[in-house]
Amino acid sequence: MRALDWAVILLYLAGITWFGARFGRRQRTLRDYFLGGKTVPWWAIAFSIVSTETSTLTVIGTPALAFAGNFGFLQVVFGYLLGRIVIATLFLPHYFRGEMYTAYELMERRFGERVRRLTAGAFLLLRALAEGVRVFAISLVVSIVLGTGEFASIFLIICLTLFYTFEGGLTAVIWTEVAQMLLYIAGAVASLVVLAQMVPGGWVGIWEAGQAAGKFQIFDFALPTSREFFSRTYTFWAGLLGGCFLNTASHGAEQLIVQRLLAARSLRDSRLALLASWAVIFLQFTLFLSIGVALYAFYSASGMPAPQPADRIYPEFVWRYLPPGVAGLTIAAILAAAMSTHSATLNSLASTTVMDFVRPLAVGRSSGPLSDASALRLARWVTVGWEAVMLAIAWLARKWGPVLEAGLSIASVLYGSLLGAFLLGLLTHRAGQNAATVGMLAGLLVMLYVKAFTSVAWTWYALIGATTTFVVGGLFSLRRPESGHDGARRG
Repeated sequence: MRALDWAVILLYLAGITWFGARFGRRQRTLRDYFLGGKTVPWWAIAFSIVSTETSTLTVIGTPALAFAGNFGFLQVVFGYLLGRIVIATLFLPHYFRGEMYTAYELMERRFGERVRRLTAGAFLLLRALAEGVRVFAISLVVSIVLGTGEFASIFLIICLTLFYTFEGGLTAVIWTEVAQMLLYIAGAVASLVVLAQMVPGGWVGIWEAGQAAGKFQIFDFALPTSREFFSRTYTFWAGLLGGCFLNTASHGAEQLIVQRLLAARSLRDSRLALLASWAVIFLQFTLFLSIGVALYAFYSASGMPAPQPADRIYPEFVWRYLPPGVAGLTIAAILAAAMSTHSATLNSLASTTVMDFVRPLAVGRSSGPLSDASALRLARWVTVGWEAVMLAIAWLARKWGPVLEAGLSIASVLYGSLLGAFLLGLLTHRAGQNAATVGMLAGLLVMLYVKAFTSVAWTWYALIGATTTFVVGGLFSLRRPESGHDGARRG
């Protein structure tokens, strides 16, 4: 029975690697490799954004949230919509004044080279840490399928992803992400349909079990006067405000998503892609949360103990209980989500390293700046280097807690400082390099304290960090006015 599943999985791995590698012949310049030649249609970029947001953490972590709790995570998703509106109106017009390769070029225009490197360095650190957790999440799936946690199995999948990312650049990443998104959505739908057939009473049985346990509750209007207000992760206010700041940081100030927005043909296409992606994200999270409720109904009716830790519930159900072929399709879908995000991360890390650090440093060399051909070769090998870093961090991430919340909380510690610097540049006139630097350091120190010594929920991290950075940077600029760069303001 497993032979058919393995055939489906191997067919997917071979097919997606071949498909992605085909784009290698089109990569002649850095514009091709890092921006897809700015020829990708907006709808493909929208699907790519969704696929990039959706890692293995989402696929295996979101059902676990509903299994143990309810639909409260959707409150964060509503905050994502507000964040996208802020980005579309405030950030994107600045990104499309001239041609940029990374988000941090905007920081150099506004503040100077030092802040560009500081914000780019913050991105490299947060994305490397967060992606390490995601790579570890792949091992949970592989260990279930193979019955072992062998590092060699994870290494195989990562190497296949590296191969087509190395060859095809952002074009390969975007189009493979479109295919992978369709696959993991199909796998999720198939899982939900099979679950409905296995739960007594079918869809009605799932609904009744979920209703009785309060699984479909979305909103929690905890009042600000509550002593637990900032320690509760999924409340309306934490979701709306925290989700807004988190999404503004991740989609407006982090190269992983900004790179896709910069690859759009025009400002209009970039806005369309960003806003359309929210509708897909909302439907997608609803689907995976529904799977969590269906799994709760299944295990409640069967009387069997659920797998532990909770992140194993969905992949283990898929491999043990889904019919042959369907199980293979769904496991391939989970791997697709992992590979799509991982390929996007590798390309964004490489683009930031080359464009924000290596190439500017090479300008002053006696031999002259790097040619496009030399920079392209370097970009590919930088991609390989970051892959090695990811594997090392993944090994350390085994004891960092539930994968979805671990990945989001790690990223959120640094998101606040990053977003605060961007807001300082776009919303103020007096702040210069020193103010932005002091503000970012203050925001980071405050967030390290909040993370280590308080019970504040991760959903508040980006808001607290951004506010600290903005306020401290603003106050510093009042005491010490600077005559910094102001290209972002003048356009």
